[in-house]
Amino acid sequence: MKRRVVVTGIGALTPIGNNVNDTWKGILNHQCGIDLIQSFDTSNMKVKVAGELKDFEATEYLDKKDVRKMDKFIQYGLIAAKEAIKDSKLEIDSINHDRFGVVVSSGIGGLGSIEENHQRGLKKGFDRVSPYFIPMTIVNLAAGQIAIAFKAQGLATCPVTACAGGTNAIGDAFRNIRDGYLDVTIAGGCEASITPLGIGGFTSMKALSESHDPKHASIPFDKERNGFVMGEGAGMLVLEELEHAKARGAHIYCEMVGYGVSCDAYHMTAPAPEGIGGAKAMINALQDASLEANQIDYINAHGTSTPMNDKLETAAIKKAFKNHAHKVAVSSTKGNTGHCLGAAGGIEAVLCVKALEDNFIPATINYQNFDEECDLDIVANHGRKQVLNYVMSNSLGFGGHNASIIFKKYGEE
Repeated sequence: MKRRVVVTGIGALTPIGNNVNDTWKGILNHQCGIDLIQSFDTSNMKVKVAGELKDFEATEYLDKKDVRKMDKFIQYGLIAAKEAIKDSKLEIDSINHDRFGVVVSSGIGGLGSIEENHQRGLKKGFDRVSPYFIPMTIVNLAAGQIAIAFKAQGLATCPVTACAGGTNAIGDAFRNIRDGYLDVTIAGGCEASITPLGIGGFTSMKALSESHDPKHASIPFDKERNGFVMGEGAGMLVLEELEHAKARGAHIYCEMVGYGVSCDAYHMTAPAPEGIGGAKAMINALQDASLEANQIDYINAHGTSTPMNDKLETAAIKKAFKNHAHKVAVSSTKGNTGHCLGAAGGIEAVLCVKALEDNFIPATINYQNFDEECDLDIVANHGRKQVLNYVMSNSLGFGGHNASIIFKKYGEE
C-alpha cells in the first residue's frame, strides 16, 4: 500500500525575501524583485536586469569558514534547508538517519566559482586555483553539504534537469517516501547563475529579455514578452511520511498527492509542438493523484515570459485540462522572482504550499497586453482570495524535461 506524504517544513531565499515569510509578503504585496544588476558591471552587456537577492550576507546564516568553501548556490541551498528544518521542528538526533534523505537540484551549479577560478588560473597558473574549486563547483554538492549538515544518510541525490530540476527533486523525494524507501526528505532546488558568463550565455542564445525596465522585463503571458529574466535563490520542502509526522506531533502544511513527468525528446531548447510533452506531465500527475482535471483549483505555471514557452504551456494546459482549462486559475510568479532555473521548482512549490495555507492565488504581475494565444485565467496583476483544495506546479526545462506536482489541503481522511 502506498504511504501518504505531507509537507512539514518550508524554506526559501528569493529576490523578494530572504526567508519564507518575507517572500510570501512579497507575493501578497505584488512585489517585483527584478532590478538593475548590482553584482557586476553590465555596461558592455545587452542585458541589464535580473532577480538578485537583496540585503543578503551569507555569514549571517553560515560560519565564515564554511562560506569560503561553498559556491553561492550551495550557500543558498543550505540556508533554505536550515530554515525548512527549523520550521519542521524535526529533532535530527531522534530520527533514523538511514531513512532520512536529501534530493536537491541545481541547473548549473557553481558557475561563479568556475569564472573566478579560471581568472585566477590565468593570472597565477592553474595549479594555484582554490583547493575547494571542485567541491564548490560540482552540482551535487548542495545535496551533499545539506546531507552533511543534517546527518541525512539515506538517499542523497541531485536531479539535473535544467529548469525542471527543483520540481523533479520534490517529485523524486515524494516517490521515495511514498514507496517506503525514506521517512523524511529535504527536497528542492538552488541556483546562483547571475554572473557575467551566465547572463552572457543566455543572452547569446536570445533567451533573455533585453528590456532595461525592471517592471517590463519578466512579463509572463503578456503579448510583449520577449525573454526571461534570470533569478537566483533556493526553495526547500521537508517532506515526511504521514504517520511519522503525526507520531512526533508535527505541524502539517498540506499533503503531496501527485507527480508526473515526461520528456519531449524533440529539441535541446525548444518545447515540443502544441505543448504535447508538458500536457503529458500534467496528465500523468493527475493520474498519479487519482484526480480529475476539474479538481485542480490553481496551477502555478512555468510561465517564463519567453514567446515560445508561454504560448506552448497554454496549449499544454488546454490539452491536459480540456473543458476545465479556462476555469482553472493559472499564474506565473516569475514576474516577482524572475526565472530561478534549477531553484524555480523549489521556490514555486513553497509558494504553492503557502497558497493552500492562505487560500490565496498569487498574481501574474506587470501584465499589460492580452495575447490571444495565452488566453487562460492568468490572475493578472492582483492576487485572488479563493478556497483552494488542490494546486499544481509545472516546470519545463531545456532538454525537453517536463515535471508537474500536486499538493492537497491536508485532511485526516
